[in-house]
Amino acid sequence: MILSIVISSFPPIKTSKSAHHCLLILSFSTPFDFQSKVVVEEDGGPVVARPIVFTAVTLLDYGVGNVQSIRNVIRYLGLDIKGVETLEDNMNAKRLIVPRVGAFAAMMDVLKNNGALPCPSFIIIISLLPCAIPNSNMEDDKHERKSFKELGLVEQLIEACDRLGWKNPSKIQAEAIPHALEGKDLIGLAQTGSGKTGAFALPILQALLEAAAPPVHHSFFACILSPTRELAIQIAEQFEALGSSISLKTAVLVGGVDHVQQSITLGKRPHIIVATPGRLVDHLSNTKGFSLRTIKYLVLDEADRLLNEDFEKSLDEILNAIPRERRTYLFSATMTKKVQKLQRACLRNPVKMEVAGKYSTVDTLKQQLRFVPAKHKDCYLLYILLEKSESTSMVFTRTCEATRLLALMLCNLGLNATPISGQMTQTKRLENLSKFKAGICTILICTDVASRGLDIPSVDMVINYDIPTNSKDYIHRVGRTARAGRSGVAISLVNQYELEWYIQIEKLIGKKLPEFEAQEEEVLLFLERVTQAKRLSLMSIKEAGGHKRRREEDVGHKFHGN
Repeated sequence: MILSIVISSFPPIKTSKSAHHCLLILSFSTPFDFQSKVVVEEDGGPVVARPIVFTAVTLLDYGVGNVQSIRNVIRYLGLDIKGVETLEDNMNAKRLIVPRVGAFAAMMDVLKNNGALPCPSFIIIISLLPCAIPNSNMEDDKHERKSFKELGLVEQLIEACDRLGWKNPSKIQAEAIPHALEGKDLIGLAQTGSGKTGAFALPILQALLEAAAPPVHHSFFACILSPTRELAIQIAEQFEALGSSISLKTAVLVGGVDHVQQSITLGKRPHIIVATPGRLVDHLSNTKGFSLRTIKYLVLDEADRLLNEDFEKSLDEILNAIPRERRTYLFSATMTKKVQKLQRACLRNPVKMEVAGKYSTVDTLKQQLRFVPAKHKDCYLLYILLEKSESTSMVFTRTCEATRLLALMLCNLGLNATPISGQMTQTKRLENLSKFKAGICTILICTDVASRGLDIPSVDMVINYDIPTNSKDYIHRVGRTARAGRSGVAISLVNQYELEWYIQIEKLIGKKLPEFEAQEEEVLLFLERVTQAKRLSLMSIKEAGGHKRRREEDVGHKFHGN
């Protein structure tokens, strides 16, 4: 596992006469070592960035009033505290060592609430990177598994995998990596959560290591295209984790983030570019001195999603801007006609790998449905969430507006829900996603933008509040749970207007789903509470958005049973 530890200096949260420093030295008394990247920031600029390994957890106090604030932050992060002087982790008592919290905002909320930390002080923010989860192994038979060494990886990358806790390659990695190391183009069809990122990242990093000149001389070595901003960030983090020992530099080019800052990052000539198509084309057109002429590797991740109408034009421009002499890796959960067309256009004699059926779901996933009247769908949603209140859940809706309304309604009903959709700013999306990963919110209300490529290991249940109109999206949605051999539940609420779409899903997966059992009389006991909560939510939305009022009313009526 990898812990990302950021030590930053912040303005005073609350003035104090005892303005002394606190120093937190982290490590873990467990059977595992945790490699961490420490970045010391002063005035917003990184000063130090180096990997170190911690072996003990100690809090050293140099001032009065500092300890309690730091202790509160550590508790907030999920670490057990055994006394003021030493913080020891009890691995068996925690599902994760540290919650997956990339949420700077969430940390600041805690500090503001207790308000006792003087300045100048060093605050330590800890996040478990997405790449730090165990490598996805789709329950291969052990005698069939190969080691990373047998796949042909160099020792430096084998050690990187070991630091991440990847003991064996997943199926897609075992099939893809040897062909990639031979210089072949690849087409990989694999379920979400199968380790696809490692399947293309490891061969690219090995090629970078084995290049004639040192890695420092190979800027713009590989370009990875992703359909979503969150997935792009996750891919970059995984590259950084695997390439930490060679000082790998990455650039993430996505919308919703300052264009100038991204241009500055490109000016530092990173090895790896991870981008959404639109923002990459923007930089190709407007960032002086930037081109893709040196690219040796192109990766199309979630290729079926990249080839929709939104990205098609941008993708054509990118393919025209990169050298023909390159290696191309295409990874997708599904093989569509457009993917087949792209394969013929830009891959040379590719090796095709398919580690699962064309549109299959994993055996550890329990899939159910419930036919419900549209006007009672909210009641059934609340009933399911309360019945499985110990679970972390993702609830999928069809529209961005519906995510907001549902999240407000559930919060008004006393549940910890947060929305994420494509209409949000990048900062807000990441903030809400981080709250969910950290366990601050246990329910994530989302559109399909969140259903691809984001590995959130603690998801226990997926609820299809709105049935997807594209049946293939069902596969991607339910792929959020039952990952890497874990069990999970997916429940679809089907109203009278969605039956046709549901029938298409049954045809796609080749099975009829059993019914989720619930007594209608018990469900309708929530009707009055749900109606009142939704009314309050609609009022809040109307008050918040003058010119959007009519659209939000329409959305509420159309998708929430009025």
